[in-house]
Amino acid sequence: MIPIDFIDKLYARQKKAKSLLCVGLDIDEKKIPASLVASSDTPLIDFNRTVIEQTKEVACAYKLNLAFYEVFGKQGYDLIEETLSCIPKDIITILDGKRNDIGNTARKYAQACYETLDADAVTVNPYLGWDGIQPFLEYTDKCSFILCRTSNKSAADIQNVSYQGKPLYLHVAKKIREWNEQGQCGVVVGATYPEELQSIRKVLTDDIPFLLPGIGKQGGDVGKTVRYGSNSQGLGAIINSSRGIIYAGSDENYAEDIHAAARQLHSLINTYR
Repeated sequence: MIPIDFIDKLYARQKKAKSLLCVGLDIDEKKIPASLVASSDTPLIDFNRTVIEQTKEVACAYKLNLAFYEVFGKQGYDLIEETLSCIPKDIITILDGKRNDIGNTARKYAQACYETLDADAVTVNPYLGWDGIQPFLEYTDKCSFILCRTSNKSAADIQNVSYQGKPLYLHVAKKIREWNEQGQCGVVVGATYPEELQSIRKVLTDDIPFLLPGIGKQGGDVGKTVRYGSNSQGLGAIINSSRGIIYAGSDENYAEDIHAAARQLHSLINTYR
């Protein structure tokens, strides 16, 4: 079977679910409901399964932050595989690990994410330059979301440094446009910096999807994120919320609260589309 290109899969899902919402599955054993821990022998996967079940109708993607799984060692790797198996096949899966290294090591990172785990996308750090990016881009039916302007407070210390009259993140955006020869590049831009997001969208072409963390607990502006992150078709923006959805409510009613939080954000996003 010929694999479907990432962008085709993304657009199909976004149209079907009328959604730009990505649910971040940042599992934390200290935050999952105490009642679930007390009643289940496998509370971590049971929690993720519940999150997916309660949000799958309104999600275009799920993002697993790998640090929250790797901390559990072998159990964590099993949990990644089990979680990915619970996600409906038409929904995008993103592994958020900011992977990269020199060429040979980068190739193994890419192989682990795209072949061993069969994810649709992975986040990639561009700091090492082209030879660290190329192994990921060899998977032309996948998407490598390349860090450009991140949502953390001190990102400006490096990403806003001026070079040839422009901030570094705009030079990175230009490189991403050049690297996107076969449509396998995406970009990571924090929703907490809408002005930077707007300037980056102007540099990049319509077919480059934007992964947009920073909505919810981090305080990103939903309206500006939709306006500047989406392409001319109103697609391509993947707006991530993690804690604001999966840890939205009370212990006893956590499933219903997750369901309500996801639908509320999905509806809010769509008011700006």
